[in-house]
Amino acid sequence: MKAISIRNVPDDVYVVLQEMAKTNRRSLQEQIKYILELEVRLIKRSSVARAAEWRKRLKGRQFNDTVQSMREDRER
Repeated sequence: MKAISIRNVPDDVYVVLQEMAKTNRRSLQEQIKYILELEVRLIKRSSVARAAEWRKRLKGRQFNDTVQSMREDRER
């Protein structure tokens, strides 16, 4: 595995990372590694897979016609 060193981390970011690590019972290094891995996984997912996931989540829901709603509002 490769090692990464990060310099000049803003104090407020460092404090939040420490709090996150403590909350998740991880070391600071483990927390930062977890965040990096999560971000990479999010980027790697294809847009097609994300679109399919959203279609699955929204399946069966009824959505209002926005244009019709705007027309009705104007007529009031």
